[in-house]
Amino acid sequence: MNKPKVIFLCTGNSARSQMAEGLLRAMAGDQFEVFSAGTNPKGSILPEVEQVMGEVGIDISNQWSKSVTEYLGKVNFGYVITVCADAEENCPAVFLSMGSHEHWPFFDDPAKFSGDEKSRLESTRRVRDQIEARLRLWLNEQNITP
Repeated sequence: MNKPKVIFLCTGNSARSQMAEGLLRAMAGDQFEVFSAGTNPKGSILPEVEQVMGEVGIDISNQWSKSVTEYLGKVNFGYVITVCADAEENCPAVFLSMGSHEHWPFFDDPAKFSGDEKSRLESTRRVRDQIEARLRLWLNEQNITP
């Protein structure tokens, strides 16, 4: 059985889209092939993101920051989900017209958090939990129990 392919898109592919990829893979990886990419990838995942994902038992150390162009003409996605306004505005149109397209605007960007480590981790946890809640809602809409 071919599983539907889902891609989460953001700007840097260093935080929100990486968390969404890891969370969906953990919640329903048997139902979907899950990817993420950025319109302007940073080249690495934020350490805070890896840490807060590990806190909920999700290891994303095998994920990496990559460009949306890696998939152009190579992968047809059944679901394209943008998680920031910049990706929504700057994503190649071919992706936004493929499959089912949704925009989930998570305005807080862990890549832009400042302050000490404790406050950055707290803010990143909040974004992780928001993404998880939105994924649970989406999976429910798909009639899938995580």
